[in-house]
Amino acid sequence: MKVTAAITGVGAYVPDYVLTNQELETLVDTTDEWITTRTGIKERRILKGEDQGTSVMGIKAVEQLLAKTGTRAEDIDLLICATTTPDMVFPATANLITAGVGAIKAFGFDMQAACSGFLFALTTGAQFIQTGKYKKVVVVGADKMSSIVDYTDRANCIIFGDGAAAVLLEPNTEGYGLLDQQLHSDGNGARYLHQKAGGSRRPPTAETVANREHYIYQEGSTVFKFAVTNMADTAALVAERNHLTADDIAWLVPHQANKRIIDATANRVGIGPEKVMLNIHRFGNTTNGTIPLCLADYESQLKKGDDLIFAAFGGGFTWGALYVKWAYDGAPVATGI
Repeated sequence: MKVTAAITGVGAYVPDYVLTNQELETLVDTTDEWITTRTGIKERRILKGEDQGTSVMGIKAVEQLLAKTGTRAEDIDLLICATTTPDMVFPATANLITAGVGAIKAFGFDMQAACSGFLFALTTGAQFIQTGKYKKVVVVGADKMSSIVDYTDRANCIIFGDGAAAVLLEPNTEGYGLLDQQLHSDGNGARYLHQKAGGSRRPPTAETVANREHYIYQEGSTVFKFAVTNMADTAALVAERNHLTADDIAWLVPHQANKRIIDATANRVGIGPEKVMLNIHRFGNTTNGTIPLCLADYESQLKKGDDLIFAAFGGGFTWGALYVKWAYDGAPVATGI
């Protein structure tokens, strides 16, 4: 029988510190009304403390995942971490997470595709299941975006937050799991959304730090137009290719970049707001964390056999959509994030 890779559990973690729109009003020239109207965001979580990197959140998310699914860490075969904010250039954040949770038999690696990274990583992890190579693959989406946000830049600091979530992939022969995907990248979009310095092209120097080149740079209007078109069209394409009507789709699971982008994607697929997973108002844009955080938030409402469309758009540019048939009834006890 055909083997597919099914999501069999979700774990999540967000930091305790809540950065509200009201607090941002004290940092930059903005207002709660302006932020809410343009982005849909009311607050976001920030990871505070010394020596606290993305792996800290990833470890907590995976620990919750293992506890909820009754999985032993030593039984994990592979862990992929989708992140744009690794703890360090090397080793991979995935390696730090495997060590942190005690996954002593797993190998791990990071995947960087900006906000689309979780979709790319989920698709990659699924291949190891579908070939029969591995039985338990963990995919983590985690980012400490506060580490690359300039809190004097009112256009960007209002958008991003920190958070992590993880899913467990296991073999399935009943037709559940990841059934289709459409992924894209176009490096011509790099000039519109990138980090100017810190890589091999422009290594860190006193000058790059003084010029604030280690923060997110984006041309917002251009990114918005590309995101609306590509994310929406790709989600619609995957739905149409699998003969899914708006009535068939139980949930649209969109990257939480901007409420207006989410609304445009839902409209393009013909899905009403009652079937769109939404938590941007609570967490902002956590980059690779947004889609799995939505799954964690809505897990108790998911039913076995639900047809889901995941959709994302990221800097560089990257974008894509997945068709997932949910493999289990929602968690009987809400864990809360």
